[in-house]
Amino acid sequence: MRILLYTGKGGVGKTSVSAACALRCAELDYRTVVLSTDSAHSLGDSFDTRIGSKLVELAPNLWGQEIDLLHQMDKYWGRVQEYLNVLFSWRGMDALVAEETSVLPGMEELASLMHITHLADSGAYDTIIIDAAPTGSTLQLLSFPDIARWYIEKIMPFERRTLQIARPIVSRMSDIPLPDDDLFESVEDLVNVLERTSLLLSDSSVSSMRLVINPEKMVIKEAQRAYAYLYGYAVDSVVCNRVFPQELQDAYFSGWIEAQQRNLAFVEEAFQPLPISRIPFFEEEVLGQKMLQRMAATLFGGDMERGGKGDPTRLYYQGEPQKIFARNGHYILSIALPLVTKEEVNLHRSVVDELIVRIGNWKRNIALPIGLARLKIDGANYEGDRLNILFCKQEGDSDYEFDSLERSPWEQLKARLQGEGV
Repeated sequence: MRILLYTGKGGVGKTSVSAACALRCAELDYRTVVLSTDSAHSLGDSFDTRIGSKLVELAPNLWGQEIDLLHQMDKYWGRVQEYLNVLFSWRGMDALVAEETSVLPGMEELASLMHITHLADSGAYDTIIIDAAPTGSTLQLLSFPDIARWYIEKIMPFERRTLQIARPIVSRMSDIPLPDDDLFESVEDLVNVLERTSLLLSDSSVSSMRLVINPEKMVIKEAQRAYAYLYGYAVDSVVCNRVFPQELQDAYFSGWIEAQQRNLAFVEEAFQPLPISRIPFFEEEVLGQKMLQRMAATLFGGDMERGGKGDPTRLYYQGEPQKIFARNGHYILSIALPLVTKEEVNLHRSVVDELIVRIGNWKRNIALPIGLARLKIDGANYEGDRLNILFCKQEGDSDYEFDSLERSPWEQLKARLQGEGV
C-alpha cells in the first residue's frame, strides 16, 4: 500500500495534480481513493463532478471523498469532549466557553489524518492520494499526532486502575465528575490511532510527501521552507506546474518566460537531488477526466506498465538529502555531499534563514527551520559522505568567534576547517 500526499502553496494546482495522480493509479488497476483534507474543498471541481463527505465512485478502481472535518472530529473526539464539557462546567466555566475550550487545538485537521489511517488499515485500497491543505496547514497537520498526545496526557491525568480504586473515596469527598471506563477506552483508542498515524506517515516505504510549486519566487521560497520542516518524512519529488512552453513567442509574455527560466534554475538549486517534474501551462483549464489524463501523461509519462516510469506509486527518491538531529550538546544539520572533498566546498549564509553551498559550478540553496536559523554556528565536520554543520543549542552560546568582518562567517569557517585538517 502507498500513501501519497501532495502539498504546496494555495493556488499552485495541487488538487489537479492529486486528481491526475489518482486517475493514473486507478488506470494501473490500483484500488485508489483520493481525499481532500483542505477545508476549502475543490477536488470535486477538478473532476467536474460532485464529491461529498462520503466516499463516491469516480471511475473504475477510483473513489473520492472531501472529508467533513466536523463529522470526523465528533467521531474521534466527541466522547472525550463531552467529558471535558462537564468537567469545565463543574469548574464554573460558561457552557459555551467550555464547549470551545474542550476542542483540542487542530483537532479538525487531526481527525482527517486519523480517517486516512482508518482507510489504510481497512485493507480496501492499494493507494491513498491526499490533496492536502496549503503548506502551512499541512505542516501543522503532520505535527498534530505528537501535540495531541501531549494534550491528552495533560487533560487526562487519571490512571485508569488508580481511579477504579479511588473512585468510592473521591466520590464521597467531592462532586468532581470522574471519567468512566468508556471514556478511558475512547482515549486509549485515540492514542493508538495517533501512534499508528505517526508510524504510517513516517514510514518511507509506505508514505511519500510531494511538493507542488509554480515557477514563481514567492511560491518556491515557501516550498523550500516546507521542505526544511518536513525532515523525518520522505519527500521524494517536486512537481513544477504551469511552466510556459518554449514555443510561446509573444512580446507580452517574454518577461514572464525569462523570469520563469531564472526561477526554474533556482528550483534546481533549492531541491536537488530530488527529482523535479514539469507540467506545462495548458491551453485550456485542467477540468474533468480527459484533461486530468493529459496532465497525468505529462507528469508520469506514457508508459502504463506497472512499475514503469508511468507508475505514480513508485518511490522517486530514496535517501536523506538533509537531516537534523541533536548530538553532544549541538543541533546538527547534515547535508549529503557524496564524492566531494572539503577543499571543493564553499559555504555562505546569504540571509538569516538560508545557506548556500557551492561546489564548482554547482550550487545548493538550503532553507533553515526557524529553530536553527536563530542559533549560532559552532563549527562543522565531515562524516562519511555528509557535511555536518553544528548549531549551538542556546542562542549566543557559541565560543567560536569569526576573525574578520570582511569575510563572511562561512568563508572563515571553511578556512578554519581546512587549517585544522577537518
